[in-house]
Amino acid sequence: MTAKTKLPILNREISWLHFNGRVLQEAADRSNPLLERLKFLGIFSNNRDEFFRVRVATLNRMLKVKSLPYDTAVNPKKVLKEIFEIVQVQEKEFMSVYEEIVGELKSHGISIIDESQLNEEQGLFVKKYFREQVRVGLFPIMISSLREISSLVDKSIYLAVKLGRSDRKIKDDFALIELPTRTVSRFLILPSNDENHYVILLDDVVRYCLSDVFSIFGYDTFSAYTVKITRDAELDFDSDVSKSFLEVISESLKQRKRGIPVRFVFDKAIPGDLLKLLQKRLDIGKNDPTRGGGRYHNFKDFMGFPNMGHKELQYSPLPPLKHKDLFENRSVLSIVRERDIMLSFPYQSFQYIIDLLREASIDPKVRSIKMTIYRAAKNSGVINALVNAARNGKYVTVFMELQARFDEEANIFWTGRLREEGVKVIHGIPGFKVHSKLILIRRKENNKDFFYSLVGTGNFNEDTAKIYADISLLTAKQDICHDVVNAFHMMEASLKPYKFEKLILSPFSMRNFFIKLLNKEIKNAKAGKEAWVIVKLNSLVDETIVRKLYRASVAGVKIQLIIRGICVLLPEVEGISENIKGISIVDRFLEHARVLVFANGGKPLYYITSADWMVRNFDNRVEVACPVDDADLRKELQDMLDIELADNVKARIIAGREANRYKNGDAPKLRSQIEFYNYLKAKLG
Repeated sequence: MTAKTKLPILNREISWLHFNGRVLQEAADRSNPLLERLKFLGIFSNNRDEFFRVRVATLNRMLKVKSLPYDTAVNPKKVLKEIFEIVQVQEKEFMSVYEEIVGELKSHGISIIDESQLNEEQGLFVKKYFREQVRVGLFPIMISSLREISSLVDKSIYLAVKLGRSDRKIKDDFALIELPTRTVSRFLILPSNDENHYVILLDDVVRYCLSDVFSIFGYDTFSAYTVKITRDAELDFDSDVSKSFLEVISESLKQRKRGIPVRFVFDKAIPGDLLKLLQKRLDIGKNDPTRGGGRYHNFKDFMGFPNMGHKELQYSPLPPLKHKDLFENRSVLSIVRERDIMLSFPYQSFQYIIDLLREASIDPKVRSIKMTIYRAAKNSGVINALVNAARNGKYVTVFMELQARFDEEANIFWTGRLREEGVKVIHGIPGFKVHSKLILIRRKENNKDFFYSLVGTGNFNEDTAKIYADISLLTAKQDICHDVVNAFHMMEASLKPYKFEKLILSPFSMRNFFIKLLNKEIKNAKAGKEAWVIVKLNSLVDETIVRKLYRASVAGVKIQLIIRGICVLLPEVEGISENIKGISIVDRFLEHARVLVFANGGKPLYYITSADWMVRNFDNRVEVACPVDDADLRKELQDMLDIELADNVKARIIAGREANRYKNGDAPKLRSQIEFYNYLKAKLG
């Protein structure tokens, strides 16, 4: 491979669609319980919506710029064409899987029915439910009065209603009704006189009761069709320096709700005159992406489909495990003082983090707590612990990231709550996101400041910690802790450079640091020494790193990739990446931990990090990578990686543009997430 060799780089958007295809595979996988398959359809749908709101919206913006202000190899028109081709194929598979699941649910005594299938008792029940629970949240819009495009809310679904009168004494009219899914469940369980269960969607509840809304105007015939609009979710920031960052974000969120449409989907059974009127009123042109689909949209709601007592239709529970070194009624800080602790979520309980913060909040020797927050839980025990710490006289500082996409409003709310209680809240540095996962506790011991730290790969969020597989390292090693002190000083000083002994931080040194480690592996491989790398990430996109990995492969470095999501590198390409093998694991938990291991000439180096290998993580975010020095913890990390690399049930081969192929083989079946749970369980004795 020469300097001029053209290296294969897969488009990141296409790679992401392959990842979402793996989610769809889980919905299609008949070995998964039925309700879990339905949830995967919901996850797939939600993922795709966000993809359109962010990535497709960005490509659309690029299309409208005649001359981009930077060099790019991306041809937005070509990529969009390929995206829509893949989405169309996936949509057909999606509907096929959905129909199959609905059929199988029926065989288990669960029927999803529509308004035309209600018996008399069910009809009366639906009418009563509508009048008591639903009608209060309905505010129809007459399409003839629809003022502007911003009238339709992103993420919502609407019924486009055609109103008529059978004797034709009144001219037909049209209305839009937003389904109140934020306040009412999308699913209603109906009464039954037998052992079977019947469920009706909110869409069809409203369809059944349209006369209750419109008959007072003289209409007696109604037909309703689902429509949905997806908008550009990028925030446009006002450059007015007189405004606080909080004000800028708040105003940008209002703009998002009026963002440019990036997709318009509708029930393909909708009458032509109604569709044409809608497109005209919404200013949707011939070149705008539109899609005729089925009767229902917003399948993300199926993540909350009710279970009516059928335990066999869901995963067997995996209750969070205790940690072998953490004991009830014993101080977490005292244990961390003795040795490093590594927590693996959701296999082990996130409650340990809450316990740590609660202990720090009431310990009379603790003087201060500092913490970064990117996404918090809806009813956050983390926030409550910090509030309690402030009430107990601790100095509490929180770096609250206002630019956490789709969590901006929640973080603005938490900012107000914390400030009311005397917590010092600092917002991110303009142009950068604070994505690192850090806790720093300062305690007076022997009249000196002694520090305890947590460095993690995932958010301090007890809700997502139940489904996101992440790692947190708790340590009282003062060299790491002093680096964490400097990391907080650096953020408080708007990225003023500080010296770090153990931690590696972006946007300063992370890319170059890992390139140096890869160069060392290349040097060792050429010298005939042990040379290998294991890379476990959510996404591998940064082309500088990708090119270095290709060069390492050519030099003979054995590279194993575990990449859940986007991977623009193509493994096993002759003459370029023959020494690179890659898998992606998609299962009941979302693989979110980032772990990096380098052979280092026979003395392996282990790192956990908050950063994926993407341009944004290296250049536009505050990220932290932390070495793991404890021998026992290194072994646990290596055992986890070995288990994942041996997965032949939920692992797919990363193979560029090829379809997602399951990793098969003659070895006994090994499902890594279950195997790792059992591994940690066995440690308890």
